[in-house]
Amino acid sequence: MSIISLFSGTFCQEGRINQDLAAKTGYRLMGDADIISRASKDSGIEVNKMERVFSSKTSMFNRFTHEKERSMAHLKSTLGRLLQDDNLILEGFSVHLIPQSITHVLRVCLIADMSSRIKTAEEEQGMPEAEAVKTIHKHDEDRASWINTVYGKKDPWDPSLYDILVPVDKTPLTEIPDLILENLRKDVVSPSEHSKRLVADFLLAADVEVVLAKEGHDVEVHARDGEVLLTINKHVLMLNRLEEELQSIVAQVPGVKKVKTKVGPGFHQTDIYRRFDFDMPSKVLLVDDEREFVQTLSERLLMRDMGSAVAYDGESALEMIKEDEPEVMILDLRMPGIDGIEVLRRVKETQPDIEVIILTGHGSEADKKTCMELGAFAYLQKPVDIDDLSRTIKKANERIREKKGTL
Repeated sequence: MSIISLFSGTFCQEGRINQDLAAKTGYRLMGDADIISRASKDSGIEVNKMERVFSSKTSMFNRFTHEKERSMAHLKSTLGRLLQDDNLILEGFSVHLIPQSITHVLRVCLIADMSSRIKTAEEEQGMPEAEAVKTIHKHDEDRASWINTVYGKKDPWDPSLYDILVPVDKTPLTEIPDLILENLRKDVVSPSEHSKRLVADFLLAADVEVVLAKEGHDVEVHARDGEVLLTINKHVLMLNRLEEELQSIVAQVPGVKKVKTKVGPGFHQTDIYRRFDFDMPSKVLLVDDEREFVQTLSERLLMRDMGSAVAYDGESALEMIKEDEPEVMILDLRMPGIDGIEVLRRVKETQPDIEVIILTGHGSEADKKTCMELGAFAYLQKPVDIDDLSRTIKKANERIREKKGTL
């Protein structure tokens, strides 16, 4: 049987429609939470981090951690395995990772106009109109960002992405499952040997992406009948060596018969290909009001393969860690507004797993004692030797990994 994929706007009666459709078909219903849970178990990536794939706000550390790309690879692998089964309803953001070329998936979009969605939010959740509007806009922003990531399109409700676009505010809710079932029976979405082979190709490409991601590589992957094509879209100085390494890794993946590499349109741009080293600290937040100093420090850490983000005052740092938790914080003491000791106190109260290294040019022995009692990992004085600082960051990172059991 064909597979149904459902994507919807918030407050578009999607929950009721999905359940009614599952009851009528007897199909297994799986949403993003189910798919993420499976992918998280396979990958070891925490569920909350994998969920961020669908958010319009990408982690400020992602260019160092590649968590989004690694999460997407594991989500594709999970989807590829699910697509090998029949009698399935897939619902949520993740359905857009299924290639359009797989034709036995009936793609359905549920949407309604704004006034209808606001009314549903008010009636079902008692949400005030202003809050409903804000919520809908935020969720639509996430959907638009996701569609842009996957397809390069700006409209999440673009009819070209779906087989059926259902206006739920203009269609009786009881008729929508029957409408979907009517389209599900059409020959154009019936399973074929060709479409099933494309599922196998999709799964193999996803498995290759997973293996490459584990080795710190980020390239485009396409597969067809066991032949894998890798496209390098960033400039690399020793291309032949990279190609040999990639081919050696991919050749070991079960199902791969042949591996080819090529350079893509982004190869000649200024972006440099960088293999990610998962053993190196990659989520370091530098907090210092001396802009030139902290920017230079960030660049010097990057030269040592340590990824960092920058905040220029305590208030900004505290806001940043609410949105995106760093693993190590390098913190100055003397800053305008909230000083470093207060930042340290609040961080250790709310997110004690963050290791904080004090780096100051104005501290005293009393300050050092206070900071260590509050839970600072280390207390360093400016000017600091970059190698000493690097070693301290690595030790802090090792403690974090020990706590997580990843060493």
